[in-house]
Amino acid sequence: MYSSPDSRSAARAGLAVGVATAAYGISFGALSTAAGLDVWQTCFLSLVMFTGGSQFALIGVLASGGLAAAPSAIAGAALLGSRNVIYALRMSPVVGSGWFRRTLAAHLTIDESVAVAVAQPTLVAQRAGFWVTGLVVFVGWNITTLLGALIGNLIGDVSAYGLDAAAAAAFLGLLWPRLKARQAQAVAVGAAVAATLLTPVLAPGLPVIVAALVAVLFGLTNWLGPRQGPQTAEIAPIEGMPS
Repeated sequence: MYSSPDSRSAARAGLAVGVATAAYGISFGALSTAAGLDVWQTCFLSLVMFTGGSQFALIGVLASGGLAAAPSAIAGAALLGSRNVIYALRMSPVVGSGWFRRTLAAHLTIDESVAVAVAQPTLVAQRAGFWVTGLVVFVGWNITTLLGALIGNLIGDVSAYGLDAAAAAAFLGLLWPRLKARQAQAVAVGAAVAATLLTPVLAPGLPVIVAALVAVLFGLTNWLGPRQGPQTAEIAPIEGMPS
């Protein structure tokens, strides 16, 4: 299917990343049913929402506050998922033209598909990395979500196994590799402090929203990030595309 060495390498990378990422779906499925969703609701969420971090954030709030916290859970998940809009701008030249292709690409634009794509040296390889990663993660994530949901129903009360905190742990596992720069670390600490201080006094879900707003405001200041003037700031062109 892919003729060039770069494209084949990108496809292999996408397959490896996709299989590894899909394994998280088992945790999501089990934790979602423990949070009060049934098997079909859990599977529908993975099918139409399909953004792991936002899904974990949603069920984490539902688990602590029940249906009363649903508006806060949805708002927090939406804020977290809004980063995909930025990814879409970067991926627009990669996915190609055509309404069907772009509609499908919008659903597959996630951390992993973008990361594999931008790591490739040519446009053709970037396209291969994006589509292979996105499709493998989507199919695998939905299969493992179903398995996890069925397992969650079988084991019953997850708190008896110490799994009631697993949603937060899984989300931290997704976040941790991205906390390499000082600015990212400062944003995470600021949001965590805000959430910790507000949790005892606000309704479940609201501390998550406030912490997200703190992270956005703190991140926009770029206090600890690299300084770059408007004359020197550039967007790196995609190799093979006109700059």
